[in-house]
Amino acid sequence: MCDNMFVVTGGPGSGKSTLIDALRDRGFASMPEAGRAIIRDQVQIRGTALPWADKVMFAELMLGWELRSWHEASALEKPVLMDRGVPDVVGYLTLSGLRVPAHVEAAAKTYRYNRMVFIAPYWEDIFGQDAERKQDHEEAEATNRVMADTYTRFGYQLVELPTVSVGERVAFVLDHLKAE
Repeated sequence: MCDNMFVVTGGPGSGKSTLIDALRDRGFASMPEAGRAIIRDQVQIRGTALPWADKVMFAELMLGWELRSWHEASALEKPVLMDRGVPDVVGYLTLSGLRVPAHVEAAAKTYRYNRMVFIAPYWEDIFGQDAERKQDHEEAEATNRVMADTYTRFGYQLVELPTVSVGERVAFVLDHLKAE
């Protein structure tokens, strides 16, 4: 377990990346979200490892990305905010109604983060779709539920982020990190 790695998870469009960007502006290290980067790359190269084309291959690329992020972050001594983590891949496959391969399950059990995981709930006021985020609000809410169930199943303690301004969310996270 790497106690310095703090995952921020939840559904799409819930303010995870905005929060992490604001904390990075305050000097925190962070690891970027896999999904958006993979989608951008796959679209650029006309690849099929996309959530609307080949979900299994998309999950495998996300797993590789999350493992690389885990190793990179584990080399740092200061706190690192992770924009999702390995258990998100399990959650994605579960949400998609796909079998979770043994190696993905093993990765989620092996590559651990701080037990405290921040989860951003669905937030209608800020939710939006774009070229990379095609999910509707029902899928965003379902994603949040699946991620909560998945992280809980792997023994993490969820801390729900309040639906407040970015500055207030930053203060909320800082208070929890100080208590850790």
